[in-house]
Amino acid sequence: MNIVFMATPDFALPSLKAVYDSKYKIVAVVTGADKERGRGQKISFTPIKQYAVEKGIPVLQPENLKDESFINQLKQFEADVFIIVAFRILPKEVFAIPKLGSFNLHGSLLPKYRGAAPIQWALINGDKETGVTTFFLQEKVDTGNMILQEKIPILDEDNFGTLHDKMSLLGSEVIIKTLNLIESGNVIVQKQNDLLASPAPKITKETCLINWNNSAEQVHNLVRGLSPYPAAFFNIDEKHYKVYRTSINKELKLEPGQIYQTKTQAAVGCKDYSINLLEIQPEGRKRMTIEEFLRGYKLN
Repeated sequence: MNIVFMATPDFALPSLKAVYDSKYKIVAVVTGADKERGRGQKISFTPIKQYAVEKGIPVLQPENLKDESFINQLKQFEADVFIIVAFRILPKEVFAIPKLGSFNLHGSLLPKYRGAAPIQWALINGDKETGVTTFFLQEKVDTGNMILQEKIPILDEDNFGTLHDKMSLLGSEVIIKTLNLIESGNVIVQKQNDLLASPAPKITKETCLINWNNSAEQVHNLVRGLSPYPAAFFNIDEKHYKVYRTSINKELKLEPGQIYQTKTQAAVGCKDYSINLLEIQPEGRKRMTIEEFLRGYKLN
């Protein structure tokens, strides 16, 4: 089978590599635009384009997914299947092109966590389990009939970074299994139950702001779900502090937002218990352990 692979972030890279190393042929890659990054504003490729260029795979980077010339280019590749991983919302004119369909790899156990940030919200909400789902695209986002679904436990020590990487690898395995089913003609799809759907909206700055009136568990899970990027934060006297790692302290009773600190420890009160700050980044400085932070700083 000939494949067009559509993706942008590094979450999709193990999947792209798995398909490339399989018996299937990637005839083109569709990815995001090149961007200027860093102080020198050097042009850099998406991780997906970088890999495709190295392997000699044709790359398309459309600005407008409904552009007629882009759609005609796609048709010329005569792909059997389009694979979509963490890409933009495709119009029907695009996902209806391949004869065997277009399927998406989504980072949740659909219909739970439809939206842009399923991995983050599973952690923020304190879930103990998540997974990946492949489904055929329909016009309404993340609502298509499901092909395969595989679960993964969320460990207490997981944060967004660790869970993202584990799910990325799991997703690459599920994509190959999905392709095998499609090729064999043995796909049995399952319709999503819209009544069980829950949203996973894009992470905003407002999402990242810590509310000390919440429970210690809620604050701890927010930090986990946003670490290492974009990171939960709080402000003191207009100074910005990102928080990367915390623990719940049930022994120390403080008022919400009240700070306790020694030479080696800093904690903040929540609605019920307290939160130990374990890794922090003051504005304009590097990320550091709380011990390193307290050698030169103080939370007033």
